[in-house]
Amino acid sequence: MAKSPPTRPSAKARSGETSAAGEILRRKAQQTDDLAKAIPSNDNKPLEHGFSQGLTPPKGVTAQPRSPLPTGSTVSEANTSEKTGDQAAEGVNAVHGRLDRVRADAAGQALTTNQGVAIADNQNSLKYGLRGPVLLEDFILRDKLTHFDHERIPERIVHARGSAAHGYFECYEPLTELTRAAPFQEKGKVTPVFVRFSTVAGERGSKDTARDVRGFAVKFYTDEGNWDLVGNNIPVFFIQDAMKFPDLVHAVKAEPHHGMPQAASAHDTFWDFVSLMPESTHMLMWVMSDRAIPRSYATMQGFGVHTYRLVNAAGESVFVKFHWSPKAGTHSLVWDEAVKISGADPDYHRRDLWERIDAGAYPEYELALQVFTEEQAEQFSFDVLDATKIVPEELVPLRPVGRMVLNRNPDNFFAETEQVAFCTANVVPGIDFSNDPLLAGRIHSYVDTQISRLGGPNFHEIPINAPLAPVHNNQRDGMHRQTIHRGRVSYEPNSLGGGCPFQAGAAQGFVSVPARILAEEEQGKVRAKPEKFADHYTQAALFYESQTPVEQAHIAAAFRFELSKVTVPAIRTRMVASLRNASESLAQAVADGLGMDELPAPLPRALARPAKPEVTQSPALSLMARPGDGSLAGRRVALVVAHGVQGAAAERLQAVLSAEGAVAEFVAPRVGRVRGADGVDLEATASLENNPGFLYDALAWPDGEEGVATLAQDGHTMESLKDGYRHGKALLLVGAAQTLLDMAGVPTTTPTGDPDPGLVLADGEAGLDAFIAAIVRHRHPERETDPPAV
Repeated sequence: MAKSPPTRPSAKARSGETSAAGEILRRKAQQTDDLAKAIPSNDNKPLEHGFSQGLTPPKGVTAQPRSPLPTGSTVSEANTSEKTGDQAAEGVNAVHGRLDRVRADAAGQALTTNQGVAIADNQNSLKYGLRGPVLLEDFILRDKLTHFDHERIPERIVHARGSAAHGYFECYEPLTELTRAAPFQEKGKVTPVFVRFSTVAGERGSKDTARDVRGFAVKFYTDEGNWDLVGNNIPVFFIQDAMKFPDLVHAVKAEPHHGMPQAASAHDTFWDFVSLMPESTHMLMWVMSDRAIPRSYATMQGFGVHTYRLVNAAGESVFVKFHWSPKAGTHSLVWDEAVKISGADPDYHRRDLWERIDAGAYPEYELALQVFTEEQAEQFSFDVLDATKIVPEELVPLRPVGRMVLNRNPDNFFAETEQVAFCTANVVPGIDFSNDPLLAGRIHSYVDTQISRLGGPNFHEIPINAPLAPVHNNQRDGMHRQTIHRGRVSYEPNSLGGGCPFQAGAAQGFVSVPARILAEEEQGKVRAKPEKFADHYTQAALFYESQTPVEQAHIAAAFRFELSKVTVPAIRTRMVASLRNASESLAQAVADGLGMDELPAPLPRALARPAKPEVTQSPALSLMARPGDGSLAGRRVALVVAHGVQGAAAERLQAVLSAEGAVAEFVAPRVGRVRGADGVDLEATASLENNPGFLYDALAWPDGEEGVATLAQDGHTMESLKDGYRHGKALLLVGAAQTLLDMAGVPTTTPTGDPDPGLVLADGEAGLDAFIAAIVRHRHPERETDPPAV
């Protein structure tokens, strides 16, 4: 039934409404004038001049209006509807805040257009007759297609491929003596975070397991605004100055003439660039090490890379470097394993992160700080403003200050993971910058990039980027503006808005450290670097000499592989010449691998006599020094079965491993039911074809002659066994399954003749205990030979 039209008000009623409106306008005008009179002048103006005044800016001048009338946009804001809602709550910006205000669920709801019009038919375009032309008036079709045509946004230039998760940071103890930063103000304080992990060189559709740096970016939603700690899984970088960043990225990206290779640095332009940039040598050691092929995001360290400042409430500051350490330990893949995984599951790291969180095996990381004074920094043999250098832990020990737990996957990849915008410029009171010239460029570049990528200057209003802290400023307009500001004031100082929003002053607001580093008075504008920046090889040698022999062999093999892809011999020669300045033994191993008859002369050093280093070996730089908490949480174990295995024993093995936190699944020649010789059937959730053995952390073959005989006829079995052995994984073979070793050519001892600690042949409790201990070790490099024997 149609609704009756509203009754037209009488002339008398309309007259009364007009009179009331006139009275409201009169009150608004009077109260606006009173508000303006309350701020007769800007009393802070004399306090804006002079160095000492600049250290403690005052709070802005404000006045309290008598009612909401003078600061409103319109007196009609009291007339509400289902769409407008109520007038703005005092002091609230509703665009920013919790994400549940923008989450959507369509359960029980009809399909609509973007304007909310219900769609009667979502199967057919509107045509003139059944076989006639589609009509331009079909606004439903155009609404749907137009949105689809524009669903992709420009991908990030670097860090395009990423995965993310929500979580929280919990502070261990107050750090008020060091910083006023909100997350560190009290023991047990919890701050929400959103973390994005990424590769650097590849495009959005590239593979997860490429040899590459990994991004480790954390957005803290603090109660004083957003703080973005935008770092990597490697504590140093290729270059010292942001001026070279476009050159680096152009060099490492696919070569522009043919668009190859994707997500790889093994090509001419990259090695041409870095061989001419000796400052890159330290970073190259890390990237050619196993650090560049992590096992998972949950087993990967993170670093802030740059030197920052911590500032306390008294304005006192110290230098700081940030370190994230995974509770599960820092583990990697080996190269052959990474290559095979990239073909079988290019989403390996993304899938692992998602599945760990959904399974309740939440990734956890401890945040530790290296804190040192400017006076200490002046005594170091290196410059702390140089992003190609670390501060060895032997010089400045790590101080654990809190833990981060990732416990919720995003609801929508695009809305959260893809649209999240990080920026090193996003700091809060208590965190400040150093004079690192690479950091200075990042402070500008990240914001500039997001404006282009996310369609304008209002990307901070996208829900995942919006802070929990209130947002109030005089910025207006621009593409995709969400905030509907109340009132007519969009400038400061003002009196028509009661002086609001006002500057917070030194007591509450962000104040930059006045002198970020000591400097001589007589200095002018200059394009140059400090002398200590010229020491390009000392810390490269430190990293290499701190690795175990197995890790050193992996570094040499990585250089060999990458440089063998270089087609210009002179570039290969130049790179080996550079390596001679870091390690003669490494240079010789790489030269031998490249078929060089003799070593080239070392490249000239930029600094002939570098300062004597305080530390020449740092065990903490080796992955072997970071085994983790010893748990099996999140480890994937393949139980390889076929018809005729001992089902009860296989079930028990799965139960024991699952109780330890591992993800143990039955893998068979085909998915589905597997008949046990003892009448106990199993359910295979994966096949040897779709889940090859190299996708797992460990593999086990239960007993059962019929089942083993079936597996022996399947080439996938031999491939999984060989790969597991070659990749140094824990292997368990029970009873009849041990015959598979001879068939695959897998030895039971290491190349030196010693027992293989990762190859478990025992049954029962002893076998289970030994297998669990072997899995905890993550990898068994004692088996390795170059080239591989199996």
